[in-house]
Amino acid sequence: MSLQGLPAASEQLFRYLFEQVSLGIAVEDVEGKILLANPALASMLGYQESELQGMNCSQFADGDDADKDWALFQQLRGDAIENYSLEKSYSRKDGAKVWGRLNVSLLKNGNGGSPLVFAIVEDITKHKRAETSLRQREADLSEAQRLAKVGSWQWDPHTDVVTWSRELYLIAGRDPRLPAVSYKDHSTLYTAESWERLRQAVEEAMRTGKPYELDLEMIREDGTRRWLIGRGEASRDGSGRVVQLRGTVQDITERKNANDALASWGRRLIEAQEQERARVARDLHDHISQRVALLAIQLEQLKADLPSPTVEFLRQMDEIRTQTSLMAAEVQTLSHGLHSPKLEYLGIVAAMKDFCAEFSDRQKVKATFIHKDVSRAVPKEISLCLFRVLQEALQNALKHSGVRRFEVRLRGAPNRIELTVSDSGMGFDPKIAMTNWGLGLVSMHERLQLVQGALSIDSQPKRGTRIHASVPLNATRDAMRAAG
Repeated sequence: MSLQGLPAASEQLFRYLFEQVSLGIAVEDVEGKILLANPALASMLGYQESELQGMNCSQFADGDDADKDWALFQQLRGDAIENYSLEKSYSRKDGAKVWGRLNVSLLKNGNGGSPLVFAIVEDITKHKRAETSLRQREADLSEAQRLAKVGSWQWDPHTDVVTWSRELYLIAGRDPRLPAVSYKDHSTLYTAESWERLRQAVEEAMRTGKPYELDLEMIREDGTRRWLIGRGEASRDGSGRVVQLRGTVQDITERKNANDALASWGRRLIEAQEQERARVARDLHDHISQRVALLAIQLEQLKADLPSPTVEFLRQMDEIRTQTSLMAAEVQTLSHGLHSPKLEYLGIVAAMKDFCAEFSDRQKVKATFIHKDVSRAVPKEISLCLFRVLQEALQNALKHSGVRRFEVRLRGAPNRIELTVSDSGMGFDPKIAMTNWGLGLVSMHERLQLVQGALSIDSQPKRGTRIHASVPLNATRDAMRAAG
């Protein structure tokens, strides 16, 4: 067909471009019927060029885009507008869906002939699919964050621009339509203690690139509090300079409340157990031990009052009195094991020293006790916890090590107290021992957890064992707050 109104040279140039460009081009009449279609458009729509001629542009439109396009087309041919653009979907001949960026213009004929419509279509299918895939991934990430109660963030330290994910807004109880809280205002988000630890961690990350993971207590605008795990890491530029921090925040409030409730019940159970130990110890000391002692005295008095006892009878009386004295000593030892008066009145050093001496005498072993820099004001709960760990550790060592010499070290450190019980005996696999040794090691671990302490076991078969317990001296305050 001839493009009326165009000079011959222009028409020749147009036809060259029409055939060679990668953009789809259609020349239509004002009814939308295609007069010419170039190879790029035919390829995009899956037709031959000859098949497209005579078809109406509305035949390729897909869904709501057809109505939008046709409404704008009506305005174009009615001179309401001179051109329009929109992104729309098309249905190919094979039924597949493609996307195009459409630009439509009206070319009026200066000779009074009918105007022509030029439609230029850029194939943006790959871009749209990538965009759709990205939106889907973002939706999947948002859903995963919602289910896991994990929000993500980024911080540019040079501009103090902070970006939050939607879930982080929900965790913080803030309107997602508002800007995220800047770093300089983060002190308003946390308790003073949490903010100080976070500030120090961020400064170190900026200085050294070291990642961090912290338990933090957040205070929301409505006054409610949330417990979080905050994680952060540095992002560097090509020269290795830290230019950004990014990380996640996980809401662990429900888990922490459950753990606190469990710890509270565990604490009450141990307190009840200790109260029962103390009661039984008092009964043994005040009643059984005294009666056994009285029995020994009566036996001695009976021996003295006999008029003419035989030598054999006196020997038997002496043996009975000796066994009675040994029984009294055993009862006293058992009483002290259940409840140590020295621990209550003289402190942890005196109590451990006394226990190691009694243990050595009773078991015919050598339990050496060494102490250094131990404060006289170790809280009662920590003292009792470490005393029970010592008892359990020495009993386990006696039973399983195969040796008769043990070393006990109690050492004070800044804000901590540490207990170590070691031997050079048979050793064991700690993982297997935690499973197969009954409640001994498990009991030590659980007791230490209640005072925020840690238990470590260093042991190898035939190379001895070292049990180490470490407790922060502020554990009592924090544990009592959690229990309340």
